[in-house]
Amino acid sequence: MNLFSASVSRTSRRFCILATAALALACAILPLKHSVAQIQEKSISSSTDPWWKHAVVYEIYPRSYQDSTGDGIGDLNGITSRLGYLHKLGVDAIWIAPMYPSPQVDFGYDISNYQSVDPQYGTLADMDRLIAEGQKHHVRVLLDMVLNHTSDKHQWFIDASSSRTNPKHDWYVWNDGIPADTPGVTAYQKRFEHEGPNGKVVPPNNWVSGFGGSAWEWVPAVHQYYYHEFYKQQPDLNWRNPAVEKAMFLSMQFWLDRGIAGFRLDAIPSLFEDPTLRNNPETGGINAYGDPNVGDTYTNNLPEVHDVIRRMRAMVAKYPGDRVLIGETYLPNTAELDKWYGGTAHDELQLPMDMLIGFQGDHATLNAADFRQHIEEVETQIHGSQPLIVFDNHDNVRAIDRYGDGTHDNQINKLLATMLFTSKATSLMYYGQEIGMHTTTPTRREDVRDPIGITGWPAQKGRDGERTPMQWTPGPQAGFSTNPHTWLPIPPNYKTINVAVESKDPDSELNWFMQLIALRRDVPALHSGTITMLDTSNPDALSYIRSTGSGPAVVVAMNFTAAPKTITLNLAGSGIKGTIVRTLAASDPALTSTSTLSNITLPPYASWIGSVQ
Repeated sequence: MNLFSASVSRTSRRFCILATAALALACAILPLKHSVAQIQEKSISSSTDPWWKHAVVYEIYPRSYQDSTGDGIGDLNGITSRLGYLHKLGVDAIWIAPMYPSPQVDFGYDISNYQSVDPQYGTLADMDRLIAEGQKHHVRVLLDMVLNHTSDKHQWFIDASSSRTNPKHDWYVWNDGIPADTPGVTAYQKRFEHEGPNGKVVPPNNWVSGFGGSAWEWVPAVHQYYYHEFYKQQPDLNWRNPAVEKAMFLSMQFWLDRGIAGFRLDAIPSLFEDPTLRNNPETGGINAYGDPNVGDTYTNNLPEVHDVIRRMRAMVAKYPGDRVLIGETYLPNTAELDKWYGGTAHDELQLPMDMLIGFQGDHATLNAADFRQHIEEVETQIHGSQPLIVFDNHDNVRAIDRYGDGTHDNQINKLLATMLFTSKATSLMYYGQEIGMHTTTPTRREDVRDPIGITGWPAQKGRDGERTPMQWTPGPQAGFSTNPHTWLPIPPNYKTINVAVESKDPDSELNWFMQLIALRRDVPALHSGTITMLDTSNPDALSYIRSTGSGPAVVVAMNFTAAPKTITLNLAGSGIKGTIVRTLAASDPALTSTSTLSNITLPPYASWIGSVQ
């Protein structure tokens, strides 16, 4: 946020949003390239701050956002028609999940052409129009870039799998396998036995695909196995071959030249595998697909990937407008996260995703002490880089369900939003999060669309539940499509959980999100102030103060429990001398008249934000 000219002013009292009508867009012929640098920063931003440091980034799963053609599948023109809503919400950039040509085995994450648009989503002209209209609405466009693998229908792999002598063969990771009678070969490896030119062979090691089965697939035409971290239809690229890096960088440049503001890099720690193909450590038991559980020591987060990222950062830096690299980085700790920034050199990703607090499994725990510790950790252990704390995406049960208790879900969603928008981190949200959309998991295997769920049912039900269509109105198909047969069913709660209904309710989750985003943009302390923890021994409430050193400081307090909690906040250690406060925002009406930092009673899961006078 805070990207654009001061004329685009929103305040915390402006809650009017577009709900039911798509924008009327002129069908003008657009140039192929649009300069991101043409978009001006808002006056509140520091002249030296890149736009992404204060941004609200909004992930869109294109199949599920808005259908403009009536085929039941969302598309690019549908996204364009909702730019007015995104602008009023306060979004600065949208990250669009893959919309490239694809067989859709993994719904776009299996790419068959990196330099075009899948016809079901539109055309290159539609993408150009989205970028241009985004500029008019002060919304940048980020694309998902899948660098780890291609589709097996990509021409590169078709060529590579045709012959060992084909020039593209070494663009992927191949192995002859090992003799089936090799000492130490497991019964699991023998499940994938094949007849080689010199007898029976099995995969070279115990590597398991993240989507079930061996990570090695046999190709009779070349008498070799190829490696696939994910589906067998997603062969891994061989990043040890310089030709692969060159080709992928050219694909990125194709979109940068068209005016996109940067990339979210899918599964980026997985680019390299151990060249000696050592077995991953066994961790015991079996997974949802019946495979042995193994670690990823030799298939994930290898040091060679950082050399690629540094070169990628240098390539992207040649473009104007502070283009950004965001990484999908599931990492074990903050020290590893810091490496993805480049440590003290700050020369790798600008925004690796911090999943350490936001993704604790399907049944996460709201623990004030854990949140406090992690915020302090990420503030002090990443060498001054910009945090990016993430709670929601297209691969995980929605946070409202993971953290919710079934009774206070709305309040908990508001609490998570408070932390998302009032901490120093860049804000990344997922479509529908702002209205409290829930995960709607299929109850029957025959209804599952996600191959993970089809393969792993019932232990693994797939990711359809968090990818259901956006709920715009209480009307037919929730305003998502005119087609009653949408690609995934509309959740039954759409009559009450939707943009149109919530836009009229001042206490709705949608209006809370809008109020927080406006405060973050317009209040200097929340926009760019330091953060200092308060009441640090409190196990039930998380409180902190944001301050710029000049002008009013802002105190944030959140109750992490289902019972009322009374707190007193002492500012002595923060350097702030005021004791009288003015309420800026409160998720519960009981807090709106709060005027002192003593004996504040926070209702269950309530959030309060006040300006220190």
